[in-house]
Amino acid sequence: MNSKINTEKIWDQFSDQLKPFILKRVKDREISDDILQDTFIKVHQKIDSLRDVDKIGSWVFSIARNTINDHFRKKPNHEYGEQDFVNESDEGLSPLGFEECLIPFINCLPPIYKEALEITELQGFSQKEYAEMVGISYPGAKSRVQRAKAELKKLFVQCCNPKADAYGNIVQKDEVEGCPC
Repeated sequence: MNSKINTEKIWDQFSDQLKPFILKRVKDREISDDILQDTFIKVHQKIDSLRDVDKIGSWVFSIARNTINDHFRKKPNHEYGEQDFVNESDEGLSPLGFEECLIPFINCLPPIYKEALEITELQGFSQKEYAEMVGISYPGAKSRVQRAKAELKKLFVQCCNPKADAYGNIVQKDEVEGCPC
């Protein structure tokens, strides 16, 4: 098996699909180009480990996802800004303005909880994929994400003292002094 020819074929087949996939997650064209290149270096290095040619697409995208996560893992103190939360539509936003609290509260979480929410909620990976990325069990990943969400909820309650209706919809908030909201 000549891995150079196969890597070139894989590039021809998947690079145009991977570019927007990566860019959507990192939101920086130069970084996404670097990640695309790193992805194909790994594809080339691991081509001999591909067992089922019919699953090449999922294999390549899995390598890309892991490369993206490696990028974010190298920058554990990444502070989220407004550009990290681009909404295509404002339809689903809360009329009470809780979105303004989300960024500062995520940045206040301990690093493992911040990472758990970043990967599962903001980057859109499943908890199972997250478990594989960080090398923990699936139940361990689920627990970590649940604890992260619980910590985030505590921050919202301490700051905004939200009131819910009978259906669980937030209908009022009482901001505490010093709240970033």
